[in-house]
Amino acid sequence: MFKKILIFLVMFMATLQATQTQVVILLGPPGAGKGSQASLIKEKMEIAHISTGDLLRENIKQGTTLGQKAKTYMDAGHLVPDELIFDMLFARVAQPDCQKGYILDGFPRNIPQAEALQKRLADAQVTAISLSIPDAEIVDRITNRQICKSCQTPYNLVHSRPKKEGICDKCGGTLYQRSDDTKEVVEERLKVYHEQTAPLISFYTNQKALHTVDSTAPKEAVLQQILSVLGRR
Repeated sequence: MFKKILIFLVMFMATLQATQTQVVILLGPPGAGKGSQASLIKEKMEIAHISTGDLLRENIKQGTTLGQKAKTYMDAGHLVPDELIFDMLFARVAQPDCQKGYILDGFPRNIPQAEALQKRLADAQVTAISLSIPDAEIVDRITNRQICKSCQTPYNLVHSRPKKEGICDKCGGTLYQRSDDTKEVVEERLKVYHEQTAPLISFYTNQKALHTVDSTAPKEAVLQQILSVLGRR
């Protein structure tokens, strides 16, 4: 009898996990490869990739009600409130392409955001992936980074150069370096990350949802580590 109950429970949990929305939260300092890995995971697992920064810009560009509200804060030089970001985020994840699951790239950024997000994802299967990489390599990556103006594909002039200098391999667009991709700016961004965002590692460890991946490895090797964690090879 006990064996039958145990088998039933195992089958029930497997069915529950299969029907739950899978939410992948990518953590890591700026330049750790969150955007690149999110794009690769999206292709392999066929789930949506959501960057809250892109989401905010898109809402403002389209002139949505939420975008107009956000713009009033930005025009006044204020940060967009978390509540407004959450409204944008959950309006986005209500769309059909997010039913199977989605990747959050660079969000949450601090403990209060993580706590609020956790409450709203009570019925989801949450996996937090921490991309681990030393600060010195981050500085090297970002100061040597170039991005396509058209498709936003990133390149590194040391580790992943384009086939033709200044030209994107994917779409033929022009590559450029962001004005804030300097050593001084990167070091300041890393300082903010360690103060505000790094504590999320402990938060998701306590939630038993954290998995750490070595982000110093080649891009494809990092992807395989992530897919292994997510149970997809």
